[in-house]
Amino acid sequence: MHKASDGKVAGVAVPLKAGRANSTIEQLWEHMPKTAGNVEEIAGVEVNPANLLPHDTAYYTYMGSQTAPPCTEGVTWFVLKTPMDISPEEINAFAKLYPHDVRPVQLLNGRVVKESQ
Repeated sequence: MHKASDGKVAGVAVPLKAGRANSTIEQLWEHMPKTAGNVEEIAGVEVNPANLLPHDTAYYTYMGSQTAPPCTEGVTWFVLKTPMDISPEEINAFAKLYPHDVRPVQLLNGRVVKESQ
């Protein structure tokens, strides 16, 4: 999620699928808290966010809302078409810590979904 100085909010979503381990995710998961709600800043850990994106940058875009309460409207979403691999072990580690991390799919409610060229 990104909030610009003018207050506009944009989100980027990258679909994930069970497959090969993702070295960037592995690096992040090494520093993931062991219990929910446990947050700490980690100094000296650097990751390249580009490694969390697929090579194919085709996407869908629409105006939606934030995925966490209060689910504020007015978010420009960019949902990449190509999923990234993440290992079943990486999925399980996250799901164990955050078992209810998925917001139910919402109806379009008149929203228009556009597709990149």
